[in-house]
Amino acid sequence: MEDRQREVAAFVAEHDLETPPAYRLLDLVSEVGELAKDANESTEYGDDPDELEISADELGDVLFATLAVADALEIDADTALDEALAKYDRRLSMDGSPGSGE
Repeated sequence: MEDRQREVAAFVAEHDLETPPAYRLLDLVSEVGELAKDANESTEYGDDPDELEISADELGDVLFATLAVADALEIDADTALDEALAKYDRRLSMDGSPGSGE
């Protein structure tokens, strides 16, 4: 993922798409909303969950936006993912659930 984060950063720089981290975060939320829209529409708003369809293109937009946020905040996405996996592993070992319980 480190290479992909650098690739996204280079793309953003090459196309003059730099923007403050707060706007990057808003873009990420918007892209996740597109996934939710796909889920809502494909499942008839939850009436038929077996029909879930998510566009690979939309998921790619979420990944791009996530890596752009990480870069804008100077967070290494690989390290952040490693920390999240370790956190979930600890939670599963302690109480059998990856959730925070909050």
